[in-house]
Amino acid sequence: MTRLTVTAIALIALHVVDDAFLQPEPGTTAADHVLGGLALLTILLVGLACFHRGHAGMRGTVTLALGVLGLTVAAEGLLAMTQGVLARDDYSGLLAGAAGLVLLCVGAVTLWRSRRRDGGRARRLGRRALVVVCGVVGAVVVVVPVAAAYVITHVTLPSPGDVDLGVPHEQVTVTTTDGLDLQAWYVPSRNGAAVIAVPGVSETPRHARMLVEHGYGVLLLEHRGTAESPGAPNLLGWNRSADVHAAVAFLRGRPDVDAGRVGGIGLSVGGETLLQAAAESTDLRAVVSEGAGIRTLGEHHAVEGAKRWVELPPVAVAMAATSVFAGQRPPPALQDLVPRIAPRPLLLISAGHGVGGEELNALYSAAAGSHATWWEIPEARHTTGLSTRPDEYERRVVGFFDDALLEGADR
Repeated sequence: MTRLTVTAIALIALHVVDDAFLQPEPGTTAADHVLGGLALLTILLVGLACFHRGHAGMRGTVTLALGVLGLTVAAEGLLAMTQGVLARDDYSGLLAGAAGLVLLCVGAVTLWRSRRRDGGRARRLGRRALVVVCGVVGAVVVVVPVAAAYVITHVTLPSPGDVDLGVPHEQVTVTTTDGLDLQAWYVPSRNGAAVIAVPGVSETPRHARMLVEHGYGVLLLEHRGTAESPGAPNLLGWNRSADVHAAVAFLRGRPDVDAGRVGGIGLSVGGETLLQAAAESTDLRAVVSEGAGIRTLGEHHAVEGAKRWVELPPVAVAMAATSVFAGQRPPPALQDLVPRIAPRPLLLISAGHGVGGEELNALYSAAAGSHATWWEIPEARHTTGLSTRPDEYERRVVGFFDDALLEGADR
């Protein structure tokens, strides 16, 4: 059992070294992953030490936790396998996943064999119930948030592939200031204005087609860390505002676009990214953000009621782990960024059945001031505004860009 455990931990460590230092994502170097890689190796070493020196209960608990870690670090390889695109460190990732399954089995067997049988029935049941409760709390507060942070900073989303924009379009390359060449699709402008469409997990071709039909140039941007664009992935979008700045520069240099008539529309994380980019640069003249919510601990502090305090421990652990794995500090909270967008116009859209703190759009609108408009769609789900109320959505969003980029281009 000991040899099996040590071998499994070694396989997980092998993948960590492979992923962080030997074969990092295209567009990144080993130096970008030093903090996250060392943190994971430290966890594995501490777990190994606890396994060797701890009592049976501790050995079983630690082995279970390391088994979850093994499955977590294998997530990228498992996703690549389902898509038939295994490459680079995915192979060592699959070995780590197998090692994680072994550790889960070893941990379960160890805990079962080490259960105490002394005392009366009531005492045994109470003791075991307490152990289960402590295990669940530990999983919810520490294990799951750390696993989520790893997925956030390591899993590469697939490329949308062939994009249907309804009209002929160009596949172009947008280069960021840190040297990444990002894939994008562009439909030239017919009215002198252009809009960047920034996806979250949800894609934006339908929104792009809507704007194209009204004469706008549309740049459908694929952010860094996807299958076709290099760079470190981050599902919270902490590192993506530079991608938007590069897209704005691309559009401002187009002969069919007036440099003062560039806007953006983003869904979910894409909307949050646009809010940050607009706060950082005045070149983005108007923003539509749908489904923005919580991406840092700063936004979570704005949640009202008991929910803030109940969710604070796991959220804090997840954000701290994300910062370590990403090797960067979290960006400022959105409620602190949106006031910097004024006097440029801002349209915030949220769903009545949203997710991830979407209800905070009311706060963001208030913080942005009189130049912001907040539209909540009560019956909509996250980023489904266009499909829920297609006619009203088109009228509001296109009208917003008409006012901001055509009639109000001199703002």
